[in-house]
Amino acid sequence: MPRYDFPPPGKQVYVAAFLARVRQTGLHDAVRAAARQVDAAVLRSEMTTYTPATGLQAIQGSGVRDEEVFAVPSLLRLAPGTLAYYRLLLGVSQKQFYTTKSGLNIFKPMEERQEITPAADPAIGDLCTEMNDAMSVLMHALPQASLRQDVDQLPLLTLGAQADGSWRGQIGATATKGVFEAMKAVVKGQGKPYTETDVSITVVNNSGREVTLALAPDPDVVIREDVQGSLVYKAAIEIKGGSDYANIHNRVGEAEKSHQKARNDGAQDCWTVIDLNRADMSIVKRESPTTREWLDVNDVLNQSGPGWARLTTLTISAMGI
Repeated sequence: MPRYDFPPPGKQVYVAAFLARVRQTGLHDAVRAAARQVDAAVLRSEMTTYTPATGLQAIQGSGVRDEEVFAVPSLLRLAPGTLAYYRLLLGVSQKQFYTTKSGLNIFKPMEERQEITPAADPAIGDLCTEMNDAMSVLMHALPQASLRQDVDQLPLLTLGAQADGSWRGQIGATATKGVFEAMKAVVKGQGKPYTETDVSITVVNNSGREVTLALAPDPDVVIREDVQGSLVYKAAIEIKGGSDYANIHNRVGEAEKSHQKARNDGAQDCWTVIDLNRADMSIVKRESPTTREWLDVNDVLNQSGPGWARLTTLTISAMGI
């Protein structure tokens, strides 16, 4: 009998695979490999053109090569994915970096697909100039004694947060798909003719009206009924697949924001499917007052237990079947 109960390493296996993908195009080695293919004279000339002299001075004598900190057009055009490295070194998430407000959204395909679009290509010079200004500020703020280690390690810290978000996202996506498929099975089990796609199922209910259960971007699943040509928003279902107790209040808060949006859009009822193990229901109910029904995600995914029985009843009732 083991003395200690260690959590399984599934997340770290996922993170290792995530790191391997990014390492190919968006970390130090990718930058160094691209720099070796750029003519040295071109690299020096562009570095002088697009980088503030004070920034180059800040890394002098640190053992850090110019291109490990500052971007130039020839390098980015040769290896567009290396933009990710400079973003990570600056410590900016993809969500913050690639926005319409920042104007950087046109460069997102460089990181995601290693592709420079016609809209992005003429702006790469300005991108380098302004990004290098920000990078120069960062270099002046870092201790000279640890600059080599900081340049090596800071991108990995930012990437760690990105990997964690990706891990949580795939957990949520898996749970959402599982709950949706379970609810579809309930609908099919009522013996009524139905039509379905990968993301929806529609039946004619007991009142002779079409009612649809569908995946949605926010909230995760919706039930809508066609009443004389107008869609009535019967229920909004928010699904949270995470199981770490420490983050339950974050998940509840996210569900509440989604449900408030659904209410504003006319949803008549709001259900939250979440891991209720160890949850203090008096607290979570205060944190999401819009949620009317709380259902344990493990019961639903296993299609057993009180949470599953309650969701079955709610689905049949909301759809009128």
